[in-house]
Amino acid sequence: MHNSNLVDREHSAATPSLPKLSFSTRTLFTGYILVIGIGLMMAGAQVLLTHGMADGKFGISVNDIVYSYYGDRSNSKLETKLNGSMQDKAPIEVKRDIIMWAQLGASRVEWDDRIAAQFQQYCVSCHSVIPGLPSFTTYAGVLPSAAIDTGTTVDSLARVSHIHLFGIAFIFFFVGYIFNQAVGVNTVIKSLLIFTPFAFLLLDVLSWWLTKWYPNFALLTLIGGFGYSLASAAMLLTSLYQMWILPYRDQHRGSGVLR
Repeated sequence: MHNSNLVDREHSAATPSLPKLSFSTRTLFTGYILVIGIGLMMAGAQVLLTHGMADGKFGISVNDIVYSYYGDRSNSKLETKLNGSMQDKAPIEVKRDIIMWAQLGASRVEWDDRIAAQFQQYCVSCHSVIPGLPSFTTYAGVLPSAAIDTGTTVDSLARVSHIHLFGIAFIFFFVGYIFNQAVGVNTVIKSLLIFTPFAFLLLDVLSWWLTKWYPNFALLTLIGGFGYSLASAAMLLTSLYQMWILPYRDQHRGSGVLR
């Protein structure tokens, strides 16, 4: 037990602390924190503007998650999108015409007659050049979206999942590395807080797959996203406070005592 305590004390002494970092190191960490913080806010905005409009209403809800991953199986993907996140991309009469065309079986004759021109005018500027979006330049390309909406495909889930896990895990690693140098935080609490974003990230991605097969798991997606966002914000704000406010506050107090 004595040797174990000695090792812990030696490790603590060798570990730098945020209030005692050099000015250049603090600026390095601060630059990273500011960019990551803004990036997380932009990610939140992107979610609100895409998944958050899946049910046609602004703001993230369980229905948004269900429509995104499980789908709205009473409608086609075209109808779900045109009444949701794509509702502002075409006039009402055009949306109604496309939705009716899909509901009546997506006729090739009607496609050639008028529907293709509507897609050309309102859709292909994105749905022909942006990777990951289906191409709407041909009848064959549009036909899968005119079928019953079963949500995100398994191929898309696999692609997004590995990008999400690899990319965000790197962010959480460096956020945790910086926060690990905070002082005055109980070791157990600090360890739990560092691990929390990773746990909620796994929950978030797993919930996508579970929701794909059973919509009642959609709530887990909201819990996962909220959990890692809150934990990350707590670590980022604590790190900034300890780097830029705590040293000068303590210095001011010390100066007051000397006088």
